[in-house]
Amino acid sequence: MSTASIPAPPATAPAPPRSRWLALAVVATALLTAVLDGSIVTVAMPAIQDDLGFSATGLTWVVNAYLIAFGSLLLLAGRLGDLVGRKRVFLAGTAVFTAASLLAALADSPAALITARFLQGAGSALATAVSLGILVTLFAAPRERGTAIAVFSFTGAAGASIGQVLGGVLTDALDWHWIFVINVPIGLAALLLGVPLLPADRGIGLRAGADLAGALLVTAGLTVGIYTLVRVEGAGWTSAATLGRAAVAVLLLGAFVARQATARHPLMPLRLFRSRAVAGANAVQLLMVAAAFSFQVLIALYLQRVAGYGAAGTGLAMLPAALVIGAVTLGISARLNARHGERRILLTGLGLLVAMLALLARIPVRSDYPVDLLPVMLLAAGFGLALPALTSLAMSAAGEHDAGLVSGLFNTTQQLGMAVGVAVLSTLAATRTGDLLAAGADPAVALTGGYRLAFTAGAGLLVAAFTLAVLVLRPRPERRRRRCRTARRPGPRCRRPGGRC
Repeated sequence: MSTASIPAPPATAPAPPRSRWLALAVVATALLTAVLDGSIVTVAMPAIQDDLGFSATGLTWVVNAYLIAFGSLLLLAGRLGDLVGRKRVFLAGTAVFTAASLLAALADSPAALITARFLQGAGSALATAVSLGILVTLFAAPRERGTAIAVFSFTGAAGASIGQVLGGVLTDALDWHWIFVINVPIGLAALLLGVPLLPADRGIGLRAGADLAGALLVTAGLTVGIYTLVRVEGAGWTSAATLGRAAVAVLLLGAFVARQATARHPLMPLRLFRSRAVAGANAVQLLMVAAAFSFQVLIALYLQRVAGYGAAGTGLAMLPAALVIGAVTLGISARLNARHGERRILLTGLGLLVAMLALLARIPVRSDYPVDLLPVMLLAAGFGLALPALTSLAMSAAGEHDAGLVSGLFNTTQQLGMAVGVAVLSTLAATRTGDLLAAGADPAVALTGGYRLAFTAGAGLLVAAFTLAVLVLRPRPERRRRRCRTARRPGPRCRRPGGRC
């Protein structure tokens, strides 16, 4: 069925300027809690294990349960936002996340905590998937939209680092339960403010695109795929279990693609990938996030297992990265994108991230924080440049009727990048460490050698992302001409076709 036959949702009256920015604050706050919750438990896991009696293998599911639910439901949640209304889906997701956070805080057994974490991931998926679609509706002017996306990107870029800081401080000062308690008042505030502030939209109706079979296929395929990735470190890449799960995931996702090519109302119209902006931005993000998120996980492990930092000390050591990402994202990224174009800023940010991981690939066993680690944290500014530019490129081709779907796809790619990066790079680090230990190396030397290999591989992923961005995300001629017409002082080259101001 052609998209021309799908009725667009009724236009909503423009909100007053102040209400729009307050609505942005609601969306950003809810997103921040979702991102924080993906990382806040990492430094609290030893305390959780001691208190609830988790086994070493079972403890990983405190993170994995959230990751599987979040990553596998994002695409479906984005489409539901287009069908039944993005405001309804956002509020429903925030409510589920808040209630699940309370259940996690009250958990008194491993099973109860894992169940609560899965529900938290489901609620986060509902709220996060439609967030970009809400922002696109609220902010139509390019400059305002750039600022709004910068705020949105800050929550994603700095949220994981802030989560590690906050998790360490709360765990040391109070108790691990408080890393979940803190979500409850924030979630309730987002609900109370979101009802009057978020723009009302009815959606295009379930009859316009409720592809339930496609939803089941993609959710099952992503669930099996993410489960395979998070289990690969224990099972091994070439084990029968890993290969069997991977084959099932490929079959399910292949069936989903075939379904989308023939369904009357596809969940994810394949026409989206005809856009260079959508296809290229999602591919670049997959590689970029795989390296950047793995950096946060692996550097935290290095600080605790090699450098001897505690939970709070690890979080504070990573605080400069969060601060510089926030300063760049909120302070200058929108203006740089407007002046120089998203593609140039994206390439600059990717270049800084390559330098960051290249430095980490030579990290010593006995590191000096000001010399060996602080420069690395400051180079994380590249993520603050790259993510807003990449988000703008991905959403540039989104129409009113599929903004939620493109938003869900972008967030799904981000989550898959996190899962792929952690699984692959952690496995490389563990394998290298095991080889060095078998050769008689000191444990600290062996661990450092494993992390070095992982950081080197991460730098390779970023080089691939940079190359892909150069080749695929080329600016379209009409966008260049539009910048020339709107520039304050157009240069002489603007008179030539394709010239730049």
